[in-house]
Amino acid sequence: MDSNLLKKPAQNAGDISLFSATALGIGGMMGAGLYSLLGLASVHAGTHVPLAFFIGAIAASFSVYSYAKLGAAFPSSGGAATFTVMSFGPGVISGGLNLFQYIAYLIAAALYAAGFVEYTNTLFGGDLSTVTLNLITVAIILVCSFINLLGPSLVGRAETVAIALVVISLLVFSAMGFHQADLKTFSMSGGSAEGIAVAAGILYINFQGFGVVTNSSSAMKKPQKELPLAMFSALILVTIAYLLVSGAVVLLMPLGSIESHNGHVLADAAQIVAGKLGLVIISISALLACAAAVNATIFAASNIAADLDNKTEASAVLGNRILKNNVHALTVSSVGVIILALIFPLEEVGQMASLAFLLVYAAITYGHIRIHLKTGAKPLILWCAIAINLTLFTALFINTLKTSPSSAIALIIALVSSFGIETFFRLRPKRH
Repeated sequence: MDSNLLKKPAQNAGDISLFSATALGIGGMMGAGLYSLLGLASVHAGTHVPLAFFIGAIAASFSVYSYAKLGAAFPSSGGAATFTVMSFGPGVISGGLNLFQYIAYLIAAALYAAGFVEYTNTLFGGDLSTVTLNLITVAIILVCSFINLLGPSLVGRAETVAIALVVISLLVFSAMGFHQADLKTFSMSGGSAEGIAVAAGILYINFQGFGVVTNSSSAMKKPQKELPLAMFSALILVTIAYLLVSGAVVLLMPLGSIESHNGHVLADAAQIVAGKLGLVIISISALLACAAAVNATIFAASNIAADLDNKTEASAVLGNRILKNNVHALTVSSVGVIILALIFPLEEVGQMASLAFLLVYAAITYGHIRIHLKTGAKPLILWCAIAINLTLFTALFINTLKTSPSSAIALIIALVSSFGIETFFRLRPKRH
C-alpha cells in the first residue's frame, strides 16, 4: 500500500496532546445530541432514556475498538478515509464510502449547528425571528471554520476550554437534579424494547465524535499509545455524563413535559432546579457544547485524506473537487453544512446523522476485518461491532420511514449518489 497514506509531517507531531485529543473527542460527542435529541428519544424510550444512552455507548465501544486499532496502526490526519483505502484499496468502494462519510460529517455538523440555534432561541425567550435564527446558523458555522483554519493546535485548545466549562455545568446540574428529585414518587413509564432500540439509534450520534479523534493522530507524539487512550477516555467520560444528565431529567420532569419541550428539554429541567439562572447556565453550556461539536466535526470533515499526496486514492470526487488545499476544503465544508442546517429541521438531521454513521462504521469495520492481521484486532469483536451497528440502523431506519420519510429518502439518495458520482469520476477519460 502507498506509504503516502501514512505520511506524518514532523512539524505537526505533538500539536495535539493526549488531553487535547480527549477533549476533541468529547467535543465531537457532547453536542446537540444530548441537548436537543433527549426529548425525541423519550418519545420512543419513555423514562428508559438512560438505558438507551447506555446501549448506544456499548454499541459505540465496539466501533471505538475498531477505530483505535486502525488509528494506532495507520496514523493519519485523514482518519477513517485512510482506513478505507488501507482496507479496500483505492477504487470505487473506498472512494464512494469516503464521499458518503464526508457527507455524514457535514450532516452531523449541521445537527450541532441546529442545536446551537435552538438554545440561542431558548436563551432569548423563543422570540427570535426565522431570519435571525438563519443568520446565527451561518455565523456559528463560519466562526468554527475560521478556528479550524488557524490549525489543529488551536482547535485542540478551543475544545479543551469549551468542554471543561460544559462538563462542569452538567455535573453541577446532575448533582442538584438528583438532590431535588423525589425518588419515592418516581415510576418508570413508556418505552417498549423496540422503542428503546429506536431511541438508542437516535442517540447514537452522541457517540459519533470518537471518529473525530482519529483525524488528529498524525499530530500526536505517540499515536499508537495516545490515540486508543484518548478515544476510550472520551467515550467513558461522555457516557457517565449522559447517564447522569438523562437520569436527572427523567427524575425531575414528567414524561409528557420531556416530550413537549423536545428541542430544549435540558434548559427546562435546569429551570426547575435553579430557576432562571439554571436555564441561562445550561443554555450557555449548550451553546458551548454545540459550538465545540461543530468545530470538531468540521475539523474531521476537512481533514479527510489530508495526508495523501494523490488524494484521488481516497476519492476521485473529494480529491479533484474538494481537498485541493485546506482553505478550499474548509470553504466547501462550511457551505455544505450551512445548506443542510438551513434545509432540514433539527429532529430530521439528527436521525439522518445517526443513520449515516451507523452505516459508515459498519462498512469501515467490515473493511477492518480484511486487514485485522496488520492491526492486531480480534475478528469476533469486529463482527460484533458490525452486527450491533446494523441492528440499530435497521430499527432506526424503519422508524424514520414511518415518521419522516423525506429524511430517509434524502439519506438513500446521498448514499447512492456517493457511489454513483465516484464511479463516474473514476471511469471518465482523463485529460492530458
